[in-house]
Amino acid sequence: MRHRKKTIKLGRKSAHREAMLAGMVSDLIAEKRIITTLPKARAARGVAEKLVTMAKKGTLAARRIAISRIRRPERVKILFEDIAPVFKDRPGGYTRILKMGRRDGDNAELAILEWVEDYTIQKPASKIAAKAEKS
Repeated sequence: MRHRKKTIKLGRKSAHREAMLAGMVSDLIAEKRIITTLPKARAARGVAEKLVTMAKKGTLAARRIAISRIRRPERVKILFEDIAPVFKDRPGGYTRILKMGRRDGDNAELAILEWVEDYTIQKPASKIAAKAEKS
């Protein structure tokens, strides 16, 4: 029996599943919303919510754990500097899943995974624009 077994296996080995979810959460951080199948969205939501809770702490240890989980330091920077401050007063529930219907090819149920609140990524000015301002 599978009593108290929380992991959604998605038909993959553990290393493949962890890498896939890390990539999905990384894309969610960069793109603000992703389209995937409903079971994958539900699995990725848990990873994303735990990372935001960790990012709200803002400690160096939390940043290092986040880097080890999603394997993209530039995305972790966005998570800590842009996303976590937006959710600082929210106790949880940072993402939402919207059902889209079924995919034509294999009839898989599709869903949109997105952040509940909108955030804007502060993009640094390019080197060319910085030189133009100086002169």
